[in-house]
Amino acid sequence: MSVELALALIAAGLVAGFTAGLFGIGGGIVLVPAVVLLLGFDQHSAQGTSLAVMIPAALFGSWRHYRRGRLEPRHAALVAAGGILGSAAGGLLALSLDEAVLRRIFAVLVVVVAVRLLMPDGPRRIVRFFAGSG
Repeated sequence: MSVELALALIAAGLVAGFTAGLFGIGGGIVLVPAVVLLLGFDQHSAQGTSLAVMIPAALFGSWRHYRRGRLEPRHAALVAAGGILGSAAGGLLALSLDEAVLRRIFAVLVVVVAVRLLMPDGPRRIVRFFAGSG
């Protein structure tokens, strides 16, 4: 690995970690596009890298929030249980898809979520949408 690539990856991780800590996002929304568009990773490798990066970043960020009383461990455990199962299923599906199809699905998801968040009552609408009642 070249020094330039190592520095670029560290920079991408810094931005992803910063946005994860600030907004609760980073791995998918920041890191995947960064390593695909700026570093030339294929979509599958970018998503796999993003998942591996999320583990230590999420643990550290969660600990900080927990210490400040901003994390409900029982809720986090339930979300984590669903996240583990969903990640396993999503990973299998992602690996079975053509890279171009996967990239398009990723882009559409990012746009849909962004638009829904900009709408009045956006976050609640997103929850209802994915729960099948909105």
